[in-house]
Amino acid sequence: MEKVSKLQPKTSFYALANRIWKLENYKTNVKTEILAGITTFITMAYIMFVNPIILKETGMDPGAVFVATCLSAAIGTLMMAFYANYPFAQAPGMGLNAFFTYTVVLTMGYSWQEALAAVFFSGIIFILITLSGIREMIVDAIPMSLKYAVSGGIGLFIAFIGLKNAGIIVANQATYIGFGDLTNPGTLLAIAGLFITAILMSRNVKGSILLGILITTVLGLF
Repeated sequence: MEKVSKLQPKTSFYALANRIWKLENYKTNVKTEILAGITTFITMAYIMFVNPIILKETGMDPGAVFVATCLSAAIGTLMMAFYANYPFAQAPGMGLNAFFTYTVVLTMGYSWQEALAAVFFSGIIFILITLSGIREMIVDAIPMSLKYAVSGGIGLFIAFIGLKNAGIIVANQATYIGFGDLTNPGTLLAIAGLFITAILMSRNVKGSILLGILITTVLGLF
């Protein structure tokens, strides 16, 4: 009787999960989904640290940004799980936060409060576009080659900002871009972090980006 009582909560949980997410219909199980969730979290966890670093340059409190990043990711992911029933994790985009900081606030001169208001209203517009079905029409009208180009361009933009903040590249009047002081300890640490992360990714280590950040942080303490 004791053995049965111990197994009963597990059986009930499995049954509840199957009823909510229809796991058997998708030929999966609770163990697979839990492992997939942990893997996804490890892969995306670096956003919790990178997002506050980028947004603090606008004058925002990095601690508040950290909490907001975690809460928004949790709420978005839970909505995908319980409302849409899709195995997609949601988190702030690393391209848009860079555009928010370096283009809207630092280049165009708006305050971060004004920029956040614009983000709020743009979110409402996107919700209306989604509910009306126009979003799918817009997405389907964009050629696949352009979609890839946009993704690649955003990645290059973020990489450029990262190299600039690390001091690896600096402004140059003759060539527009030049190498920074590669003997600077902070710059050397950033380069070491890039190599560490690249090695981990080449070996298909789960959570390579997060591990690279943590290892680089530990090295920075010395």
